[in-house]
Amino acid sequence: MKSLITIFVDFNNADQEGRIRLNTAGALHDIITKNINLVDSLEVLLDDRQEFNGVGILEFSKSENIWVAGVDWSNMEVSGCP
Repeated sequence: MKSLITIFVDFNNADQEGRIRLNTAGALHDIITKNINLVDSLEVLLDDRQEFNGVGILEFSKSENIWVAGVDWSNMEVSGCP
């Protein structure tokens, strides 16, 4: 399995198409501190650092003018809660 860049996300911050918006403070912090070059079709690991994670495919939302990640919700993994 290849190593993916991890970005913190809020899975509740989804657009009408079910894509996760990457505009939260946590996501932006990871993008900046990890120097992530956002490009269409980049695979990343989306992680809420609490319970869920899953692979996302980046794309730019022209309607919202922000980066989003498409998620295959059927392949989400549960990390477990303390």
